[in-house]
Amino acid sequence: MLDKLGSGLREALRKIAKSGHIDEKTVDQLVRDVQRALLSADVNVTQVFELTKKIKDRALNEKPLQGITPREHIVKIVYEELVGLVGTKVEIGRPKRMLFIGLFGSGKTTSIGKVARFFQKKGLRPALIGCDVHRPAAMEQIRQLGAQLNVPVHAPDDEKDAVKIAKQGLEMYDKKYDLLIFDSSGRDSLDEELAKELKTMGEIIEADEVILTIPADLGQAAGPQAKGFNELVGITGVLISKMDATARGGGAITACSVTGAPVKFIGTGEKPEALEVFDPERFISRLIGFGDLQSLLEKAKEIEFKPETAQNIASGKFSMNEFYEQLKGMGQMGSLKSVMESIPGMGAKIPKNLDLSQQEGKMKKWKYMIESMTTAEKADPSLINSSRVKRIAKGSGTEETEVRELMKQHEKMKKMMKMMTGQSKRGGMLAKLAKKFKGGF
Repeated sequence: MLDKLGSGLREALRKIAKSGHIDEKTVDQLVRDVQRALLSADVNVTQVFELTKKIKDRALNEKPLQGITPREHIVKIVYEELVGLVGTKVEIGRPKRMLFIGLFGSGKTTSIGKVARFFQKKGLRPALIGCDVHRPAAMEQIRQLGAQLNVPVHAPDDEKDAVKIAKQGLEMYDKKYDLLIFDSSGRDSLDEELAKELKTMGEIIEADEVILTIPADLGQAAGPQAKGFNELVGITGVLISKMDATARGGGAITACSVTGAPVKFIGTGEKPEALEVFDPERFISRLIGFGDLQSLLEKAKEIEFKPETAQNIASGKFSMNEFYEQLKGMGQMGSLKSVMESIPGMGAKIPKNLDLSQQEGKMKKWKYMIESMTTAEKADPSLINSSRVKRIAKGSGTEETEVRELMKQHEKMKKMMKMMTGQSKRGGMLAKLAKKFKGGF
């Protein structure tokens, strides 16, 4: 997500960390580096220069707090100003009705599925109502999403009146389900006809949340669009979709913040789970390499990592069963790169040219190999000899050399876990990990 912006900002701060002393020349270089990084992400020029002027003024005139070095003080200033640039955090409550609006091709219907999944994980029972009567196959798409998430959907093909469908959906689901999510028609532009339809639907639905979906690749053009929708139909927040597929997401986020339309969600991939509540502090922390440990812990909790697995690891046991649980959990938590970026300090250490997709491919193959093992082999990998390697490779559709690589990787992990187990007996991280999984985060 915004790889170029993140690497540019991290490089700028790395130079500050390495500098012998802080003077005006050092600060000027920092300002130029930050400007370059933000402009490459399509952030508005005026916003960029206003931001960097604040950074320079504070860096040269503000005294560091007691106990903070001048370098740490400047990093803190950059962090605080970037957080202010992308907006403020808006709490996500428990809405009863949500109306999604947006132009054609914004990713609105797909985003609805992600939001439904988000609230499912919060314990709510959502239902979907498809009111996009203009786009071909829109009704079929929302029905497929409902089937995938196992939630009810009202999306009739034979009705072409969006307002009637909205009324029917309310009658069918309002008293039975915790959350009703309404899709709506998009257009190529926000015209009078669309505005009239959305206003009427808004009056009928009386939504707690009116969410505008905007694709990140619009960049700065997202601002006028957010402003236009807000003035004509009123919105409570913005969902920026396709953040994983463009370098222009910085422009979209900052442009929306200027209009006063808060960004509430960002879509970070294609899977139903690829959605984040937008938190400016966490977002900037990941960008500049500070990590986001809280989000990582929340994801770990969501995937229901087995308590006995954590306890086995903490007690020194690390069979293929524990290794498999780790691989499965990593796959559910998102891409390997996103997980690494969430670990404090790791984001700044990811080499620019590192292709983590290859590692993810290996991890998928390792899961297939472990699934091809017998129960005894999973519990005691030392049983796996040459003939068993051959059988596992054949059963998993992989090469024998790849099975041997898995064995080596498991052995490395086992040794590392043994070292950490020694620490855990003295109250170290694995003992704490086991307690967390036992008692909840």
